[in-house]
Amino acid sequence: MRVLVPDARLAAALAPAGADHPDLDVVVWHVDSDAEPPAAEVLVTERPSARERFDRPARIHRLRHIHLLSIGYEWVLPHLRPGVGLSNSRGAVEDATAEFALTLLLASLRDLPRAHAQQREQRWSGYTTRSLHGARVLVLGHGGVGSAVVRRIEAFAPAAVTVVAGRDRTEDDGRHVHGPADLPALVADADVVVVTLPHTAETERTVDADILRRMRDGALLVNVGRGAVVDTEALVAELRAGRLRAALDVVDPEPLPPGHPLWDLPGCLLAPHNGGSTEEFWRIATDLALAQVRRLASGQVPLNLIRAEGGAWG
Repeated sequence: MRVLVPDARLAAALAPAGADHPDLDVVVWHVDSDAEPPAAEVLVTERPSARERFDRPARIHRLRHIHLLSIGYEWVLPHLRPGVGLSNSRGAVEDATAEFALTLLLASLRDLPRAHAQQREQRWSGYTTRSLHGARVLVLGHGGVGSAVVRRIEAFAPAAVTVVAGRDRTEDDGRHVHGPADLPALVADADVVVVTLPHTAETERTVDADILRRMRDGALLVNVGRGAVVDTEALVAELRAGRLRAALDVVDPEPLPPGHPLWDLPGCLLAPHNGGSTEEFWRIATDLALAQVRRLASGQVPLNLIRAEGGAWG
């Protein structure tokens, strides 16, 4: 069984599986590579850096399973051939992304970019900022990342946290999760809106021009979900007017091209889709990839299955 992995570090980590399965062949090939992919049964991959490379996995001959080093899988679904199974790294990235959401949120509210600019100027000048303490926070999405964000924000009590997700429901812990119909009314009362939603046909541009207009003057939008969940053009207009602020780990388009307005607009803090990029995430994701390869090589059902059409392994 040949397995394609994105880098030599991961290839080395899969060496123990090769000791148990002498027919295992691990080859380094990155989905961003201009080189044609070798034929292989399994692809372990990151999300491509650009949309035009989303179809690269469909060009791998003999492919039977894709394991993603991320939670998000919407990019690959339109290019997933019949008979190819899919799994993700659920459990590896949620804490890292939630931690980064809080990093962006606090850095923006406490205006750390201003402090950094003053440091570069060697200018010691105090200033007053807003805070998470006492803020009303609306979190969009209550999956793995969204629920992890909520737990962290609630540690800053008495912050009031409200959650909106795909359907109205009451969780096992008693939390009321509002459905999409409540979003227009709820967003008008929020000081901070945190987006953790995946990109699907249902979530695309959930935060559109109307929702942005309803946000309070001076409110902060934090996005660690997917860029396409927010209407970029409408957000640019609000930032340019100075009415809203934003802290974005994901954007649309991505990567953000040179010259795009988001690079220079006031009140906009940008990160290069870095939420899950921690040493701890890579340790957990690597351990999971090793477990997946061992299971596939042994004919077992993979963990974290999104689609099981790969059939029996043996």
